[in-house]
Amino acid sequence: MKKVLITGGAGFIGSHLVDTLVQEGYPVRVLDNLDPQVHGDLAQQKQWPAYCNPAAEYLFGDVRDREVLERAIADVSVVYHFAGATGVGQSMYQIARYTAVNVQGTANLLEVMAKSTLKFEKLILASSRAVYGEGLYYCPDCGQVSPGVRSTVALEQKQWHVTCPNCNGPLQPLPTPETKPLSPGSIYAISKQAQEQLSLCFGGAYQVPIVVLRFFNIYGPRQSLNNPYTGILSTFMQRLLNHQPPEIYEDGKMTRDFVYVSDVVRACILALGIDQTAVFNIGSGQFTTILEIAQRLIELVAPGISPQMTGFARVGDIRHCSADLTEAARVLGYQPQVGLQEGLAKVIAEVRDQFVSDRSASARDELKLAGMLK
Repeated sequence: MKKVLITGGAGFIGSHLVDTLVQEGYPVRVLDNLDPQVHGDLAQQKQWPAYCNPAAEYLFGDVRDREVLERAIADVSVVYHFAGATGVGQSMYQIARYTAVNVQGTANLLEVMAKSTLKFEKLILASSRAVYGEGLYYCPDCGQVSPGVRSTVALEQKQWHVTCPNCNGPLQPLPTPETKPLSPGSIYAISKQAQEQLSLCFGGAYQVPIVVLRFFNIYGPRQSLNNPYTGILSTFMQRLLNHQPPEIYEDGKMTRDFVYVSDVVRACILALGIDQTAVFNIGSGQFTTILEIAQRLIELVAPGISPQMTGFARVGDIRHCSADLTEAARVLGYQPQVGLQEGLAKVIAEVRDQFVSDRSASARDELKLAGMLK
């Protein structure tokens, strides 16, 4: 069986992928730096999380370290590049770190691969729906349109709805296909777009198939609940497990596409089976409002609590985006299998009795200090 490298393989998505690849007989090597923001003090101890599959090989190191990367790619055929700094809000004031990890780290990996004598079968890149900025919309007068990033002035005036860029009329959100023009609205999103472009350029030059998977909002077991920058669902869980109300930005009616981690892993495995360069959305294909997510979690964790409407908006956030899965279904055979209610119940069952520190207030204060909350 071809040997597989997973950068960031001790993380949320990567560790689940390790389990599935090992189960299917693949030899797997993991490269991870055990980022303290995700893994706490495990990095100081160089201790791998308890959930890490013992059948895999583990290499402690950072994608910013070329020597470590040279050891990591030795004798592998397929690379999953999952290592990265994640967080829209935090990226807006930790610009150098996000660029160094996501852009320079990817450049290091590609250069090491380019200089290797190995023949790589494939590079599978974990990208993000963030590269789209706002999703695709329909205007009754103008047809399909792709609005740009909402201005800071609009957010300050609490003008949260997106309007048509041509006639300024009301819009209806549509599922977003891979062909939509990219319009990243945060440093994180720009870094993910750069990852894609670097990888696709490398693949074309060195004849290595590149499969870009644009993940939407992933949730599930092993997601770091102590990291306030890992996603809205995790932040809400921090609050509720500490008997605090979820804090809602804007009016709560903005939508996201929440996809369960096992569906994402299935897509990653399906990507092994194609020998062409391609880009795919990986999500649930469903619009879900932030307020609905908060209410569903309240019902499961802390009935009786009411969401707290903050009146804030976060610079860099989008209003609506959901995945058009047509291409992933046609080429990969991908179809999501875990519904939202089932997925949330699985997450709650795992974490209900855990101690989770609520760091959402400190994250909010950082955003305020940086001028990122309006």
